[in-house]
Amino acid sequence: MAIERTWTAFAVSTVSALVAAVVVTALVTLIVRAAGRRRRWPNALVRRSRIPFRIFLLVVLLWIGVDLTIPVGDYQPVVDQLFLIATIALGAWLVCSLAMFLEDVALARYTIDRPDNRIARRLRTQVLILRRLGMAVVIVLAIGAILLTFPGAQAVGTSVLASAGLVSIIAGLAAQSTLSNVFAGMQIAFSDAVRVDDVVIVEAEWGRIEEITLTYVVVHLWDDRRLVLPSTYFTSQPFQNWTRRNSELLGAVEFDLDWRVTPHEMRAELDRILARTDLWDGRVSVLQVTDAVGGYVRIRILVTAVDAPTLFDLRCFVREEMIVWLHRESPQSLPRNRVRIVEDEPDITRRAPRDDTRGHEASGLFHGDVGAEGRASLFTGPIQTSRIEPDER
Repeated sequence: MAIERTWTAFAVSTVSALVAAVVVTALVTLIVRAAGRRRRWPNALVRRSRIPFRIFLLVVLLWIGVDLTIPVGDYQPVVDQLFLIATIALGAWLVCSLAMFLEDVALARYTIDRPDNRIARRLRTQVLILRRLGMAVVIVLAIGAILLTFPGAQAVGTSVLASAGLVSIIAGLAAQSTLSNVFAGMQIAFSDAVRVDDVVIVEAEWGRIEEITLTYVVVHLWDDRRLVLPSTYFTSQPFQNWTRRNSELLGAVEFDLDWRVTPHEMRAELDRILARTDLWDGRVSVLQVTDAVGGYVRIRILVTAVDAPTLFDLRCFVREEMIVWLHRESPQSLPRNRVRIVEDEPDITRRAPRDDTRGHEASGLFHGDVGAEGRASLFTGPIQTSRIEPDER
């Protein structure tokens, strides 16, 4: 039976398509929730895909109704092309929503709010990268399919495919940096070198991996700043990963104290301090004298905690409590600078003035040795004179 192509039939088909879309969506929702009544995934599926599924179904039904009832005219090819473009775009939206639903299902079993979450963080990183990669592929295919709906694009497609080799080389050179980041992001996802929620030290900054994309990584720093780094940074630059295998860490607290310090008393106080806090995990507690030069004795305390933030708080707590104890119980251990004050002393390094009148020869007539000095004394002593009497003249 032929369907009458009138505007009245067109209006009726439009209303019928709208009602059918609502009814079908409600039935599908009830079936899905009834099938998984005791599970969480049906609610996640409905939440993620209800709106795109309803709009996609409505457009498809409207397309069918319009194609069967709209009056014949020159505008009919344009209407068909618009519905085709809308169907492709909404289909891509629906596929992306299903990808997000699959991500929620995959991550529901692996939460990162537990002490040992290394496997969960690795899977979360891989799922996020795969979801973004899949959505990118779907969007690119949808755009390509929409472009091919235009008659001019089909004619150009043949020449484009003929020169695909040259175009691929040019595109590869132009997008070398972008492609390297994309491949680096995929390498990060599957190499397990860094994961979401890992504690890292990058660019001399401490923070957690907040987000990993195909082209960049976002690090949430300790002071709530965000450090955005390209994915190639983590494949070409060295960085510290404090939670690569486990989150337990060892930290040090150091003091420069006076030589009168008593390490055994400090060690006993350290045991009392750690017994009063839940920050310490009970694995390592060491107090050692690591240096004793100059005017100070260096005391190093080693303690452990379950993760980096807890270790930082534990080190601050131990340092503060130990300072209070030193002031209260062992003030003689506080560092001091000693200065010795003396009176002026003669400079023993100052020599007597040289006698430059002496010659440089080893010996001489009147100088140079003992005999010469004796001869000289004969000429420098008192001169003996004899008195002449008058009658002796």
